[in-house]
Amino acid sequence: MGKRAVVVIDMINSYDHPDADLLVPSVTRTVHAMAELIRRAREQKVPVIYVNDNFGEWRSHHGEIVDQALAGAHPELVEPLLPDDASLFVVKARHSVFYETPLPYLLDQLGVDHVILCGQVTEQCVLYSALDAHIRYLGVTVPEDAVAHIHPDLADAALTMMRRNMGADIRTADTVEF
Repeated sequence: MGKRAVVVIDMINSYDHPDADLLVPSVTRTVHAMAELIRRAREQKVPVIYVNDNFGEWRSHHGEIVDQALAGAHPELVEPLLPDDASLFVVKARHSVFYETPLPYLLDQLGVDHVILCGQVTEQCVLYSALDAHIRYLGVTVPEDAVAHIHPDLADAALTMMRRNMGADIRTADTVEF
């Protein structure tokens, strides 16, 4: 087994967007599994990398993104997942965590060859990130109880696609090995 990293996708979020009402119930169900996965990774010194949308604020940095999320509609969904001092933070503008971000370089510098993707949205950013990881020859694990969705049917289809088409290891967060 090579070196792994946990990639937390778009969880520093103010939930001030059109799909928030559909997304929040799923995040509420998955936030504990995500928080526990992150805690276990930190305990085992596994890199935890937050890759987060900048919400079109091109002057923003991770501190401002965190502050905006905590001031948003659902700080209770953000607080359990806050980055700590050892966490790494990458800002993205599109769906995939890889698209025009320094994440590939960062993973290479860390010697990471397998990513564990958690966060939101299963049928969008998680799916596209898993595909981009796969085409970069990275191993992919997706804890199905640590990813949140907008549309359950699309999330189920996305998890099936990740397993079948990308060889992703789909399992529960408590069984993820580092």
